[in-house]
Amino acid sequence: MTENGVGPDLVTHNIVLSAFKSGAQYWKALSYFELMKGTNIRPDTTTLNIIIHCLVKLRQYGKAVHIFNSMREKESGSRPDVVTFTIIINLYSISGQIDNCRAVFNTMLSEGLQPNIVSYNALIGAYASLGSSKEALSVFKEMKKNNFWPDVVSYTSLLNAYGRSKQPEKAREIFDQMKQNNCKPNVVSYNALIDAYGSNGFLAEAIEVLREMEQNGVQPNIVSICTLLAACGRCRRKVNIDSILTAAECRGIELNTVAYNSAIGSYMNVGEHEKALKLYKLMRKKKVKPDSVTYNVLISGCCKMSKYKESLEFLEEMMDLKVPLSKEVYSSVICAYSKQASVLTNLSLCYHFHYLNLKEISSHTSPPSLHNFRAQLEIVERRLGQVTEAESMFAMMKMAGCSPDVITYTTMIHAYNAVGNWEKVSALLQEMQMNDVQLDVIACSAIMRAFNKGCQPAKVMSLAEFMRDKGIPFSDAIYYEMLSACSM
Repeated sequence: MTENGVGPDLVTHNIVLSAFKSGAQYWKALSYFELMKGTNIRPDTTTLNIIIHCLVKLRQYGKAVHIFNSMREKESGSRPDVVTFTIIINLYSISGQIDNCRAVFNTMLSEGLQPNIVSYNALIGAYASLGSSKEALSVFKEMKKNNFWPDVVSYTSLLNAYGRSKQPEKAREIFDQMKQNNCKPNVVSYNALIDAYGSNGFLAEAIEVLREMEQNGVQPNIVSICTLLAACGRCRRKVNIDSILTAAECRGIELNTVAYNSAIGSYMNVGEHEKALKLYKLMRKKKVKPDSVTYNVLISGCCKMSKYKESLEFLEEMMDLKVPLSKEVYSSVICAYSKQASVLTNLSLCYHFHYLNLKEISSHTSPPSLHNFRAQLEIVERRLGQVTEAESMFAMMKMAGCSPDVITYTTMIHAYNAVGNWEKVSALLQEMQMNDVQLDVIACSAIMRAFNKGCQPAKVMSLAEFMRDKGIPFSDAIYYEMLSACSM
């Protein structure tokens, strides 16, 4: 076309962009759009809808919203349509800003645009993602009132809402209602019902849904298997994990990274450490690439079983493979370092105090031998070294842009408690408050323990007042720390 001196028109540009979008080549679409800007052809609404879609897929939400807002300006020649608004609703749903989803939907109505069933489904799905079943049902009813007949996506989204709000029986009602209204459930619908039962501890019912879907000619997929494996871990059923893996193999369903993660995590949850490691080795043998979730499951699982050395070995392997460290991995590794330190705490501290007070020991007490002293000193140094490693990992986490949550901070507090450093704990408390990290009762208890160890009763009582003001419930551990502070 260009060889004959004829440049592509807007329709041609949109066809090319649409092809990139359909092929999930989002970066190529954006690059092509940049080239298009250098021509005299102005993009229309279809063009910009494609670009916004690609930006959302690439998680460049700010740029997507910027284009959307520019389309709404008076001088814009490309006004947003119902497709544009629906994409933006999905954007806010993905990023967890559910209130904005309703606001965008209402803006669409106020600008005279009539929503379609895709728009309604997007809003129901947004509420479902947070388990807001009342709001999801309200939109579902609103859609029917405006003469839109619910489709399989509508029903499945509502079913998801009930599953995530811990109402599996309601999810079943919606599923049955869907069939009564001649709307045939698909594999996504069945998987949603399996998850509704499985995530709420009803493993037998979840497995029965799997049988039901096969009887109705709907073949389970890898999502079905992953959902059941995760349910086994939550319900702590050892036998069922093996059965589901066998069922997947018999049906020719190849496990992917997510499935292996679910199975390994489930084995760890039921204390089957050896089976978890065996499955991980099989995963590597089959050249299924482990991700950050895989290593977090392995590291945190090893920590729960006090296998701290193994957990740190997995960290080394993870870094060798250049797998990005997530917030969860950082937290698990910090836990490993701090726990490995705290295991040695009682023995090493006792000996340390014994050495410091050597002159006050009565004459009938035998002094420690040089050999024992050196051995115990090495323990102290190792313990302090592990806390230093935890500090380094904590600092690396923040430098990598991962904001520590209350669990991570609490892990560091326990680490400092192990070495009796209440000043560091106090500094962490200030950092948490400055970063708007919401304290919970576990964190407060650990902080109070540090203050009591450091003979800071006033700080304990001050934190208690803070808890009252913020409505943080008092546990037995909190009352114990307050009594300890009052007795000083």
